[in-house]
Amino acid sequence: MFIEGSLLYFDPFYFKSGNTAKPKYFLVLKVTANQTILASLPSSQDYVPSYQPIAHGCIELAEANFSCYVFIANQPVLTDGWAFPKNTFLYGQQIDEYPIETLADIYPVEGVDYQIIGQLTTDEFIRVKRCFTQSATVKRKYKRILAEGLGG
Repeated sequence: MFIEGSLLYFDPFYFKSGNTAKPKYFLVLKVTANQTILASLPSSQDYVPSYQPIAHGCIELAEANFSCYVFIANQPVLTDGWAFPKNTFLYGQQIDEYPIETLADIYPVEGVDYQIIGQLTTDEFIRVKRCFTQSATVKRKYKRILAEGLGG
C-alpha cells in the first residue's frame, strides 16, 4: 500500500484537520523509519499566482512564498501511462506526515477503502522530490527527509 512514488485514491479521505471527508488522491513521497508516510494530497484547485504561466513541473516563486508541482491534464505521469484528468497541483506547504498504523486502521481493504492508481515514473518522481527539496515553502525537516537518497 505504501510504496514511495505510489499514487493512491481514497473515497472518502478523512482529513487530519477534521474538514469534511471527500475523495482525494494521495501521493506517497517517503516512507520514514519511524513508520510514517510523508505525502502530498494532489489538488485540482489552482492557487498559482495569475501572472505565472502554468506548465508541467515545478513552480517556485520565492517572492510570493509559493511552491507547487504541476501535472498537466492528460499528460502521462505513471508507469502505465495514466494521467490526471484535470490540471493537478502538489503544494509544498501542504506536505504532511501520516502514521502508517492510523492509515491502515482507517483504510484496511484495497479496492474498497482505497485504490492503488499506480506508480509515478522514476523521472517524474525525482522531479517532484527535487522541486520540494529546493522549495522555500516546504518545512526543513520534510526537505531533509525527501533529500535522503536523492543524490545530486
